[in-house]
Amino acid sequence: MQANLFDKAVALRAENRPVVRIVEMLSGADWLLTPDGIEGAGALPPEIAAAAREAQAHDRSHDLDHGDQRYFLHVYNPPRRLIIVGAVHITQPLVQIGAAAGYAITVIDPRGAFATRERFPGVDLNEDWPDEAMEALKPDNRTAVVTLTHDPKLDDPALEVALRSDAFYIGCLGSRKTHASRVERLTAAGLTAEEIGKIHAPIGLHLGGRAPAEIAIAIMAQITQVLHLGSGQEVKAKAAA
Repeated sequence: MQANLFDKAVALRAENRPVVRIVEMLSGADWLLTPDGIEGAGALPPEIAAAAREAQAHDRSHDLDHGDQRYFLHVYNPPRRLIIVGAVHITQPLVQIGAAAGYAITVIDPRGAFATRERFPGVDLNEDWPDEAMEALKPDNRTAVVTLTHDPKLDDPALEVALRSDAFYIGCLGSRKTHASRVERLTAAGLTAEEIGKIHAPIGLHLGGRAPAEIAIAIMAQITQVLHLGSGQEVKAKAAA
């Protein structure tokens, strides 16, 4: 592996940022897929670059043939992240379910009475104002964001940052009426219809449950669905395939 690529791979892994090493097996030529793009030994076939992105998205290292060459895609990914705004009753089971699914969890809530170690032992608690916390956390394409406070003063600032990020999932608690008001506020704040359209609201798959743990299950189920299948018509198309 080229020294500069090796150093960059080590640095990215130390920063918990995703990277894929791509090796052409016969020649030993290699490339890195990083958050900034692809760099390495000359041009990489577009099909291999696309396969590397797919491998990264699904955490699957593997080899594949392209013409008379064989490539190995070695994925080095940090854990996916789940950022939850609001240390409320639904948050407690959601933290447990998310952690069981392999997510690194951060709970944002500036209200010290809610975000306590007693209620959330071992959880990364952030008591900064939600927009400041979200700016510092920098949601990426391995991040799911959930807002649960029902308080626009807390949820909206976080959403203004998250909706302009690469977060693969953004979901908000609340009824359709509540979401309509949310859309009006975010539009007034300058977000586009395309950005606001990223929100899943009402949050979670419709499973019929109303208890906090049941709602948490529905939320985590929807996050998993979006991660692996996408959403809307894309889900139906993949399910039918």
